[in-house]
Order: sequence, then structure tokens, then C-alpha cells
Amino acid sequence: MDLLTEALASMRTRHPTSVRTDGRAPWGLRLPPAAGAGFHVVLYGSCWLVPVDAPHLEPLPMGAGDVVFLRSGAHFVLADHPSTPGEVPAPECYTRTPPIGSVVLGGDGSRTSLLCGNYHLDMVRPHPLVRQLPEVIHLPTRHGRHAELRATVELLGAELENPRIGSEGIVPALIDALLLYILRAWLAEQPADGEGWSAALRDSAVAPALAAVHEAPSASWTVEALAARSGLSRAAFARRFTALVGEPPMAYLTRWRLTLAAKLLRDSDVPLTTVAARTGYSTEFALAKAFKREYGVPPGGYRRQARAA
Repeated sequence: MDLLTEALASMRTRHPTSVRTDGRAPWGLRLPPAAGAGFHVVLYGSCWLVPVDAPHLEPLPMGAGDVVFLRSGAHFVLADHPSTPGEVPAPECYTRTPPIGSVVLGGDGSRTSLLCGNYHLDMVRPHPLVRQLPEVIHLPTRHGRHAELRATVELLGAELENPRIGSEGIVPALIDALLLYILRAWLAEQPADGEGWSAALRDSAVAPALAAVHEAPSASWTVEALAARSGLSRAAFARRFTALVGEPPMAYLTRWRLTLAAKLLRDSDVPLTTVAARTGYSTEFALAKAFKREYGVPPGGYRRQARAA
């Protein structure tokens, strides 16, 4: 599994949720803050994304094919015009029609169709990649830009506009893939000499060390062993890794091991001894001590909370 796919898989706490929104001017949809990351795709027409209580952000015009990713699920309004007030639709406004639910807003003016949703990611302990993302990522796919992302948007639009046999399986898979296409498109726009985890993925010294940690998290890694993968001295490697990733090599290793432990606890019934062995801890006690320090609860308690949620 590649690093981007693996990092996202480790952060997902459950499947994404989504709804199709059809608005006829004048219309406005108020988006209250939500856990995880939000996404909005303009399938047809145009609209504005208007931040609420965020003076550092400007209203954003969006057209057909545009994709917006909201890192923190912050408070926004989607509307036909920046001056149109947003409303929170009443529960009875939502229609449960396959392949996903839908809601209709507004009057009798020009039509806009959107796909709106949330990716449920662990934002309490976000991966360095997510910490690096800007608050709003806007990816226009018109005029030949981001061809793969545009193809995904067009497929989603076709399945939602004309559901057929298999649509209930196709649409969730496309929404899952959409997140990877969004981040791939954003990564492709980053400067080659930038910093952060995106730059680390392209760095000839740091990328091999990251790959080694992800491929074998249970190995007895040391800074010296990872530096040997990079071709740098121990000190030079540690400085370069910390500058790009945002934390020292051993801190990243510990974070990654505990992230994998949390995923195993959420998604499987394997015993704690197995979780410890797979994540580089010699005993269940050693895992429990490190896990409680990071997550605030012991592994067994975390598993029970995750199941209850």
C-alpha cells in the first residue's frame, strides 16, 4: 500500500456520509461545523461557498466540475449568491432515495446540483499530511485541469442523475476514491522545494525512511537504521526529516505505531497481544502504557468506546 493510501486508511473512523443537494435560486444551505473533513462537488450550475465567522476567508465562486475540500468541516454557507442567507433544512426536507439521500432548496430560478458530504477522519490526532492542508482546497476541473478528478466528478454526476442497477455500490466507491483524487491533485500543485509531508513524499532521503516505517512498523527502528536508508549521516537525516515531516523520526514512528494500533482496535477483534506485536511493542503492557499516554484511555477502553460510537 502506498503512503498516501495508508495514511488516509489509518485515519478513517467510519465511512463517508453524503447527500445530493439541488437548489433553485434563490437558495442557501447552512453547513454547521462537523467532525472530520467536508467536501462539496458542483455537478451542475454554479454557486458560492461563503465562510461564516471567518474574516480571513473570502467568499469563493464555484462552477460545474469544481471540488472543494474543507479540512476541518468548519462553518460555511453554500448559496446561489453571497448575499443569500443560508438555512438548515428540516429533517422532513430530506428524501431517502437510492443511491444516496437528497434535499431540494430554494425557489424557481436557475438550478444548481451538488454532492455534499463528510469524510470521517480522526482530527484529534491528525496525520502530518492533514495538519499541513490548508483550511479550504479549491480544485477547478474545467479547461483540462485535474483530468482524473474531473472524470470522477463526471461519473458521480452520471450515477446520481440517472441511477441504474449497481449505482448503490458504485457511488460510495467513487466518493471513497474522490478523497484520494482530491489529495493527489493538491499534492501535484505543491512546489518541488516546499516543506511538509507532501514534500517528504518526494524527497530522495526522507521518502525511503517513511516507506520503511510504513512497510515494517514493528521493526526495531533506530535513527541510525533509518538514516542508512536515506544515505545521510544520523544528524543530517534527523534534521531533514524533522524539517519536512514536522516531528523527529522516532516521534513519527511512535505516532504511526499508535495510529495503527487504534485502527486495529476499531476495526478488528484481534487480541491486545497481537496488536502489540504488529505495532512494535514487546508486550501488551508496553502498548497499553504508550497508548494511554497518547489517547487518554487504555486500549481496551478505546475499543469499547469505538464500538459504542
